[in-house]
Amino acid sequence: MRRALVALALALSLMPLNASATSNAENAVALSQAALGQQLPDLVLTDTNGRTVRLSDYRGKPLLISMIYTGCVDVCPTLLESLHPAVEAGRRTLGEDSFAVITVGFDIRNDTPERLRLFARARGVDLPNWSFLAADESNLDALAKAVGFGIYSRAGGFDHLAQVSLIDAEGRVSQQIYGAIFEPPIIIDPLKALVFRRSEPLRSLDVLVDRIRYFCTVYDPKSGRYYFNYSLFVSIGIGLISFSLIVFALMKEWWRATGGRIGRLR
Repeated sequence: MRRALVALALALSLMPLNASATSNAENAVALSQAALGQQLPDLVLTDTNGRTVRLSDYRGKPLLISMIYTGCVDVCPTLLESLHPAVEAGRRTLGEDSFAVITVGFDIRNDTPERLRLFARARGVDLPNWSFLAADESNLDALAKAVGFGIYSRAGGFDHLAQVSLIDAEGRVSQQIYGAIFEPPIIIDPLKALVFRRSEPLRSLDVLVDRIRYFCTVYDPKSGRYYFNYSLFVSIGIGLISFSLIVFALMKEWWRATGGRIGRLR
């Protein structure tokens, strides 16, 4: 598994295949996996309008975090252009306000709010609850450490994983999603588990309803869309009816066999 992740890291970051790149990839994967379960600190970032944003503003719903640099011409643009339709599909499937997305520029010298705004526009990213954010050095370092995002300087740019971190409603790193090209289920399935509270015990009607929505929301690869599959309810209904008929037939047969003697003894 570890070797597969390292090979993926090398492919996704377009690192040249040499000893140094392999070492960077191994370190990046180890750093990324070690972040699972970590709590995000309440950091201060700046959006493309120059307004201050805090990570705590995103608590209460799942959050997707991607980190890019605007000078990138290969992995970062491809990641965003692929993530965009998956996020759109997630909004349709899970609800417009069910989760948020932030993309943070990690080249602190060049990734200004204005450049991030232009970068997002060039990629066609203009969706509600998706913010492009700039950071100063201390906040960027703290965020990269919290989500396990390794950044390695090289001539003309940076080496890094093509990584999207999934954060739960309490601000903990729930899952790392790797890839520069995303089919909708790669993003939506882990989001669906958080939005519909898959891991919570069945202690209330709301959680039960969410659990039903989780199991009945399925992906159709032919249409590339999710839909609510009513066949589960039909199957359950047929099963209950069949069970009731079997019980009724057995009770009727038992009644005939006993000749109703128990009823007369009473």
